[in-house]
Amino acid sequence: MRIQNYRIDGVGLGKLLNTRQVKRMVASYVGENKEFARQYLSGELEVELVPQGTLAEKIRSGGAGIPAFYTHTGIGTLVETGGIPIKYAKNGDVEIFSQPHCTGVFDGKRYVMEESISGDYALVKAWKADELGNLVFRASANNFNAPMATAGKVTIVEAEEIVPVGELKPDQIHIPGIHVHRIIKCEKNEKKIEKLTVRQDQAGEAGLPAAMQKRIRIIKRAAREFKDGMYANLGIGMPMLASNYIDPGITVYLQSENGVLGLGPFPTRSEVDPDLINAGKETVTVLQGGSFFSSDVSFGMIRGNRIDMSVLGGMEVSQTGDLANWIVPGKMVKGMGGAVDLVSASGTRVVVTMDHCSKDGSPKILKRCTLPLTGVECVNRIITDMCVFDVVPGKGLLLRELASGCSVDQVRAATGCEFTVASDVAETY
Repeated sequence: MRIQNYRIDGVGLGKLLNTRQVKRMVASYVGENKEFARQYLSGELEVELVPQGTLAEKIRSGGAGIPAFYTHTGIGTLVETGGIPIKYAKNGDVEIFSQPHCTGVFDGKRYVMEESISGDYALVKAWKADELGNLVFRASANNFNAPMATAGKVTIVEAEEIVPVGELKPDQIHIPGIHVHRIIKCEKNEKKIEKLTVRQDQAGEAGLPAAMQKRIRIIKRAAREFKDGMYANLGIGMPMLASNYIDPGITVYLQSENGVLGLGPFPTRSEVDPDLINAGKETVTVLQGGSFFSSDVSFGMIRGNRIDMSVLGGMEVSQTGDLANWIVPGKMVKGMGGAVDLVSASGTRVVVTMDHCSKDGSPKILKRCTLPLTGVECVNRIITDMCVFDVVPGKGLLLRELASGCSVDQVRAATGCEFTVASDVAETY
């Protein structure tokens, strides 16, 4: 079974999971599906975790008859060296690990080789299909549907509407009918919204819990990183909230890995559209001039260095800019999503937003990361509830700014590595 994710318990392919009809799954992100996590960690389910952009390209290449390709995504991490748990034993030990990848050097830069994938069957959901099998997807529902439609020996499409030949204009068609073998009319077009997210009034911030106010402090500081005309990608959670605080005097074009360019604010309740979501499955809007495309095209933008800045969350960051943010082996598994792809793009500035310390008070900024890496020497700036660090190549961390009420000594006590202090460091947020 190869699929992007199993986000919702008991829905869609989650039904096969509940009936134990899935032996192995290839995925990038599994979201909040508790049954999936339970089966994986208890050894009932085998899981191959793959960077989301790599997964999209594996499927696209498989459909195009290309057996393998090279990508910089995952160099220096377990993606390259192997060691990602695929199957756990009942006692918690790992029975099967991922294997090392072949590598190659092109123009002095190292790349990993990834084998393409295809399936006996591809199950696809379309907005409209004509009687020749030509397909149209609506809004962000293009995502993995388009490349998946080309990668099955037999492609079966469930369409919301089947129209006569000629009703779909040739320049509207996303997937030509040559790839489609069967069409089924959707009888019950129920679209579940995983994370209904609507616009909130910022006037009530003062009454929020202390933990949320701390997060807002980080978010507001992160919003100052945006520059006019910038193309930016925001990670799930705290980074995405930074879009609420973009200076109204500038224009920032937000890109989402699931195939959206020009994300707008969260919708009002009357604007909610189940076909319009971001990579975190939150309901969103799109600004004038925005566009939709498939996931393989989206990650082509990312690998091709079209994104100026990426803001991501972090579990740990090292003094040299290594980032860990996707797994706690044996305990927490959500998958790497698109983060490994984003930090592997050499032309993209990477800003990490995170709490300075864990809930138990231990530092999250360390000499070396203890968790599996998302990327090596990829972080440019760290923004926490206490301070702002820049990662200076070959030198380490430079303390640039302090949060209100924080001193250099307090930052030293809460940081697990050495750093230097800028001569003009001051409280700025």
